[in-house]
Amino acid sequence: MNFPLQKFKGLQTPFYYYDTELLDKTLAEIKRLTLPHFHIHYAVKACTNPKVLQHIVQAGLGADCVSGGEIKVCLDAGFPADKIVFAGVGKSDWEIELALNAGIFSFNVESIPELEVINHLAHDHNKVAKVSFRINPDVGAHTHSNITTGLAENKFGIAMNDMEKVIRLSEQMSNVECIGLHFHIGSQILEMDDFVALAHRINELQDNLHRKGITLSHINVGGGLGVDYDNPDLNPIPNFKDYFATFEQHLQLRDGQQLHFELGRSIVAQCGSLISKVLYVKEGAAKKFVILDAGMTDLIRPALYDAFHHIDNLSNQDGKDRYDVVGPICESSDVFARDYQMPITKRGDFIAIRSAGAYGEIMASQYNCRNLPLGYTTEDF
Repeated sequence: MNFPLQKFKGLQTPFYYYDTELLDKTLAEIKRLTLPHFHIHYAVKACTNPKVLQHIVQAGLGADCVSGGEIKVCLDAGFPADKIVFAGVGKSDWEIELALNAGIFSFNVESIPELEVINHLAHDHNKVAKVSFRINPDVGAHTHSNITTGLAENKFGIAMNDMEKVIRLSEQMSNVECIGLHFHIGSQILEMDDFVALAHRINELQDNLHRKGITLSHINVGGGLGVDYDNPDLNPIPNFKDYFATFEQHLQLRDGQQLHFELGRSIVAQCGSLISKVLYVKEGAAKKFVILDAGMTDLIRPALYDAFHHIDNLSNQDGKDRYDVVGPICESSDVFARDYQMPITKRGDFIAIRSAGAYGEIMASQYNCRNLPLGYTTEDF
């Protein structure tokens, strides 16, 4: 990934930089591997930078939204309403009404009370809402516990034992149409065995429904494909080939069934970096600290998930030393890396915190009354 360092020098740090050339290569790889019955919905919660969204819209992807605000952003960005799916355990009335009036493709319904509210509101608006039921498959994922979503203990989805009941209930409602099943087991998954396990569970559930005379036209397997945070330059594009092949090989679709994916992190993570400047290099009693002008308010993943991000010194590549790389926020958790080896670093150096295109800018806050970071793309330079 190339950084236009000379052009960065006139900008106020910290800010996000998105390499849209890499983004376009990533989208091209997805399109190359997409089969006729595949439908890709970008999980917009990962990043809603307007210029990033434009590239995704132009690639022809749909959108996966988890709030009314995200639906508005997607419609404004040009995503076709009939390619938008709407998930989330707590959809409010105004969000449901917004989605109904926009004519989105499907609600991913997560409970019977939600189904009843959607049916009621659809009746009031003289609409028929297409719904897919998010089933909790009780399949674990080898990832951080805070981003595991497919276990019985998680708040997401409908229990497998209630699957037939909720489908039958929808058949009795005049303003909803059940079109499919939806699943999502977690995020930052790198082991294809987790997706194999999900495919096998879906096969079991579909077999059970078939015996009851139920066949649905759409299966949505969510997203979750991870990226290489350790080696962003070595693996700038995630392993979409094995990911799609895993479902094509192990998922037993019925004739005519359409398969939906909700990819977010894997599309945008590697194209984005948080650019910061070194305020001070502080020598403590036991270690050295590189103190940046970026903090957990700009990129919260290390503090929230103990997440690792590769860090580059863009101003100097000579020498080696070990530092704790920290931010200016008045919290002990405001740490990007501990005992991290990097080139000799000094005040004023530009630092790139890599693989920050997903859950970076979008999760920034104004804690400590700080300004939100701006976002720039390749086209801005």
